[in-house]
Amino acid sequence: MSVLSKSNPQVRVNRRRKTEQTILIFSLGFLAFLGLFPYIFMVLTSFKNNQQFVDSYWGLPVPIHFENYAAAWEQTKNYFATTFIVVAATIAATLFLGLLSGFILSRFIFVGRQFLFTCVGLLLMVPWIAALIPLFVLSKDLKMLNTIWVLIVPMIAGNAVLSVILFKNYIDAVPQELFDCAVVFGATGPQIFRYVVVPLSFPVVGTISLLTMINVWNEYFWPLLTVTDDSLRTVSVGITFFQGQNETDYGGLMAGYTLASIPLLLLFTFLSKYFLAGIQGGLSVSDK
Repeated sequence: MSVLSKSNPQVRVNRRRKTEQTILIFSLGFLAFLGLFPYIFMVLTSFKNNQQFVDSYWGLPVPIHFENYAAAWEQTKNYFATTFIVVAATIAATLFLGLLSGFILSRFIFVGRQFLFTCVGLLLMVPWIAALIPLFVLSKDLKMLNTIWVLIVPMIAGNAVLSVILFKNYIDAVPQELFDCAVVFGATGPQIFRYVVVPLSFPVVGTISLLTMINVWNEYFWPLLTVTDDSLRTVSVGITFFQGQNETDYGGLMAGYTLASIPLLLLFTFLSKYFLAGIQGGLSVSDK
């Protein structure tokens, strides 16, 4: 009896922990299902024709219509090319500006440095929609409307703000001894930037690259507002042409959205490790 009485409390604790873990697993699984359900619905609908979509809204696509993807690709392949150009140019410029500005704000002492960084931080508080009209007027005055530059330059300006903040905070956390050692060996500022700062900043590079691509890839209103040339439209705008005035090809529309989501899924799959590390390091508070 004494052995049982001593073991019972531990047994009850173990059972309670198992129950809590089971509830937690089911809760997280339910939340994951809720988050993935729209994507699953989109993929299933992409294999249906309009008649199947009406007759079996929640049902499985039987028979499967693979031709929806062929039609979607034929409709959007030129938009994909334009979007990749815009994304590549925006990511390259955002990384360069953010990394260089973060390095200067972190390791160089000059008058107004803290004030300048505060102004950069305040830009995060300005909503994108508030700058839309002034940005459109400025683009019109600079004769950038209906050109590739109107898709690239505003995206660089919008994404460079967070890039500067993340890079600056990340470089702040790098031990000063590394920079002192580089100076002792005769390294100049550009050499320190190239051989010390850039290799150490790869986690934030992955984070900024992923966030920038998501922002540019999903941007819809700005390309729709500033571009009328069909060859310059991005994929987010081009997909909407499956929606006509009289009829919408739901299968082709969902197939287009599925194709458009594949690059983001692949990028996050390969950069997720750097994304999480960069968020943790870039948002950390410096010990200096």
